[in-house]
Amino acid sequence: MDETVDLFVALADIDEPLAPQVERALGWGRGEVGELRVVRRSLDARKGRPLGQRLRVLVARRGARLAPAPPSRAPGRWPAGRPPPRVVVVGSGPAGSWAALRLAEAGVPVTILEQGKPVQPRRRDLALLTRGELAVDSNYCFGEGGAGTYSDGKLYTRSKDRAGVAEVIADLVRFGAPEEIAADARPHVGSNRLPRVLVALREHLATLGVTYHFETGAVGVRVQAGRICAVRVDGGEIPAELVVLAVGHSARAVYDWAVSAGIAMVRKPIAVGVRIEHPQRLIDEIQYGDAAGHPKLPPAFYELTAGAADRGVYSFCMCPGGWIVPAATEPEGVVVNGMSLSRRDSPFANAGLVVSVGVDDFGPLAAGPLAGVGFQRDIERAAFRAGGGRFRAPAQRLGDFLAGRASGSLGASSYRPGLTPADLGAVLPPFVVEALRKGLRQIGSRLPAFLLSDALLIAAETRTSAPVRLLRDPESLVSPSLVGLYPCGEGAGYAGGIVSAALDGARVAERILATA
Repeated sequence: MDETVDLFVALADIDEPLAPQVERALGWGRGEVGELRVVRRSLDARKGRPLGQRLRVLVARRGARLAPAPPSRAPGRWPAGRPPPRVVVVGSGPAGSWAALRLAEAGVPVTILEQGKPVQPRRRDLALLTRGELAVDSNYCFGEGGAGTYSDGKLYTRSKDRAGVAEVIADLVRFGAPEEIAADARPHVGSNRLPRVLVALREHLATLGVTYHFETGAVGVRVQAGRICAVRVDGGEIPAELVVLAVGHSARAVYDWAVSAGIAMVRKPIAVGVRIEHPQRLIDEIQYGDAAGHPKLPPAFYELTAGAADRGVYSFCMCPGGWIVPAATEPEGVVVNGMSLSRRDSPFANAGLVVSVGVDDFGPLAAGPLAGVGFQRDIERAAFRAGGGRFRAPAQRLGDFLAGRASGSLGASSYRPGLTPADLGAVLPPFVVEALRKGLRQIGSRLPAFLLSDALLIAAETRTSAPVRLLRDPESLVSPSLVGLYPCGEGAGYAGGIVSAALDGARVAERILATA
């Protein structure tokens, strides 16, 4: 019978063989361990405790094998002899890809529409954007894999569906992600590895009959007798009985035609603010103390929260050893985001530092469900003007921001289009500026070193989540406005990251299969 053992492995012993440590913990004799598997791995860097890893290990005695993990749930299957529906998935991000994966593996053919490009040619457009040239349909937000492809590949989620999370992680591993993500408490793939995973996923789906249409945006739907019968695209339409609308949080053109078509949606709270960038070495020193720089320690991360004027102020999408990237999707708007490569070897650490924004902050209800888009756009255009064009971003030294004065000069940064010294008080709404200042001071009271005067605040971080929610029935997941339409994922307001979006796509697929 398999045994489970929890171990603490000190920093100095991380590279030592694991079997003897397991034997000592279990009181077994030397050489009694047969097969073993690490099923959970986390770094323990709590203050006042020795640094090291905490492991959960499954182990079998010598001569025995570990029992294979049982499937978390039986895969769905469309009934033989019954024609499956024609399904069109709009969007190739995690929600759309996992909806297509679950449906195709169940025997339902799927067509995927993606307004952007495949990952390989998409790279060229990202390179152009760092030089100030935007391709509006191929950028950090639009293209194969969605925004997650080139925004770090963090796989953390607060979802309580542990079985579903394990399935998504297992899928990533079978398509080429490193096996250790299945055990890591904070799994991370890296934006350099994710493209290979996506290509393998696409090739697998193609063998199951899934058809991709890249550089093909959905511009509407055609309805007959109250049901979807086709998705409209530029120059034609694609027949469909069911549509999974799995666009990302920046799909503003889709929101526009959805409102015009009478598809039910409401405003949703968001958060906006800045990217804050420090030297990674400083974050290591704050988190690791005297052990900072140890070769067996990864670049340190942080999660910070504060409260200011009844608003939450918190860090978002922290990227250790990462880069700040231009995530604009419109010609006259500056948006910033963060990413890391798998090595996390940039000398900089960055995170979103954002303020919660309620739906009432968007303006009067008469402005409609898309008022949050206008709120975001106003900030992004102000950032563009303050940056001086070509997607240079306005930035301010942290010390100057707290003092309420514009920065005359700036230090080094990872943001490639370049920075322009600015007063962010003229870019962000006053209530956001006030909350950021109060929140930073609260954080500084706990972590004084975090308030490095020369740290940079870079605007604008506006795309933390979708500013709308497309309504759907909580059981069937179908839109109340249109039979056959399944709003799904981050752009529909039901997810917030790679794994949660994939889970929502898989959930929609399960509901479709349940209609058989």
